[in-house]
Amino acid sequence: MGNRLSKIVTRTGDDGTTGLGDGSRVAKDSPRIDAIGAVDELNSSLGVLLAEPVPEDVAALLTDIQHDLFDLGADLCVPDTGESLAWTPLRVGADQVTRLERDIDALNASLDPLRSFVLPGGHPAAAHLHVARTVCRRAERLMTELALLPGETVSAPAAQYVNRLSDFLFVASRHVNAVTGVGDVLWVPGKTRTGG
Repeated sequence: MGNRLSKIVTRTGDDGTTGLGDGSRVAKDSPRIDAIGAVDELNSSLGVLLAEPVPEDVAALLTDIQHDLFDLGADLCVPDTGESLAWTPLRVGADQVTRLERDIDALNASLDPLRSFVLPGGHPAAAHLHVARTVCRRAERLMTELALLPGETVSAPAAQYVNRLSDFLFVASRHVNAVTGVGDVLWVPGKTRTGG
């Protein structure tokens, strides 16, 4: 790691633009920056979660995911325009998607099958996982929106990763509720209705 991030205040964004990893500048409210920002917010929500007591097995997986999310941010920060660059940009790989799928299967293996939708809640860590899941879904929507724009791209592995991650966060919330003995909080359809 030869690069150092020693200068924090650069003043280069005072004009309402920000720099991408390829040196180009875009508006701070561009769809690409929206997607990158949602990924950053997701990573920060996992940081808040990890500041609380979390079962060790889930904490280890979430730490790996935080590194993956920085990879995802780096991937989004260097748009694939088809042009050669002087370096090889970091991209999310199919192996990261596969690892996440294995982790989902491993956590899900010991859980009881669902017979109802699950309400966000239960153990505090499970509730935080649900918040992270909703931020992840927003990041996925923004990345999908970005990919549909003319001249914009999002790699297939990056899109797959964020899709699988929301599944992982859901299963991890159920796992946390199970191992802590709290149990899932199940939705009761029409619970508060008073009439026909």
